[in-house]
Amino acid sequence: MKTKIFAVLLLAAAAAASVSLCLAQGSASKRLVLIDQDGSGPGGSNQMAMLALLQAPNVQVLGITMVTGNAWRDEETLHTLRMLELTEHSDVPVAKGAVFPLVRSQEETRLSAALYGKETWLGAWGQGPTTLEEHGGAVTPVTSTDLKEHEPYVIPAMAEGRPVIKPIEEDAAHFLIRQVRAHPHQVTIYAAGPLTNIALAISIDPEFAALTQGLVVMGGSLNPQTDDPEFATSPRHEFNFWFDPEATHIVLRAAWPRVDVTTVDVSIKAPFTQEMLAEIAKSQSPTARYIAAWSQDRYYLWDELAACAWLDPSLITKETAVYMDIDLSHGPSYGDTLTWTEKLKPAPQVRLVHAQLDVDLPRFQKMFVELMKR
Repeated sequence: MKTKIFAVLLLAAAAAASVSLCLAQGSASKRLVLIDQDGSGPGGSNQMAMLALLQAPNVQVLGITMVTGNAWRDEETLHTLRMLELTEHSDVPVAKGAVFPLVRSQEETRLSAALYGKETWLGAWGQGPTTLEEHGGAVTPVTSTDLKEHEPYVIPAMAEGRPVIKPIEEDAAHFLIRQVRAHPHQVTIYAAGPLTNIALAISIDPEFAALTQGLVVMGGSLNPQTDDPEFATSPRHEFNFWFDPEATHIVLRAAWPRVDVTTVDVSIKAPFTQEMLAEIAKSQSPTARYIAAWSQDRYYLWDELAACAWLDPSLITKETAVYMDIDLSHGPSYGDTLTWTEKLKPAPQVRLVHAQLDVDLPRFQKMFVELMKR
């Protein structure tokens, strides 16, 4: 009898060990990512892009760092915390990062507009967002006044309600460094806003970039084929790079193992349609309910495409390998994307990036909708 009991105990112990090993392997097999985002909200592209990574079954989001871009950092932080609450992702830490660009200022930008012409989109510096509405099958830009200019630390009324959860005490740059140091060569940095936080992390820890698995960035523009006046008349202009050019310069020259750039060229081929929203709204998942309630703008899926292309690189059907940097001349092209071939690149060190140019749109739209419905 004792022998039988001993045998049963051995089997139980082996089974428990097997389960523990499977759980450990399952956790270890997840892809690790840190999200750096300008989280304007409620809803919209910034929040939906974060949700694409949060909803992915084989991904562990180690944390989210906030940077001023489309809106001011503190406002973005509260919208993001509230999104995490409403979509049942409250366990993900959020760290507050840079409030202002490294060098570019709002006043310089206003003076530049008087000399060289106005910008279509100023983000936190005060213009309503551009949305897309469908008219007879065509996608047409429409100006919205939902986003108003206000001071950096003022929090406007939040339609979705204020969050209960709080950001962590650690600042974004040190949080990024600590997470990458804790998981060397395992973490991808997903950067879908201005690159100020990433540049600060590199400046504090020169080994930061090399210790990651790579960088995924939504930014830059090469030669988008479009009638959209923001890009048709200024094909090298893109907001994330433009808002903090010096940070972009630091980040693009760092020692990343790999850099993937979701450019304007491919982003404008991926609109958020009414049909996609209607399909998402059929689901009763917390994420689908959040999007149905708050993601009403019909615009390009900028950041969502960058996220989904990292999840499934085969969505990108065309890319080009180019050396990329940013114009720092403080003239009319300040903040424009610069690129070179191997033969024409300048003598100072520049790095090769994989610039995305085209997408399998039906597969991307299907993948995004399914992630939001999970």
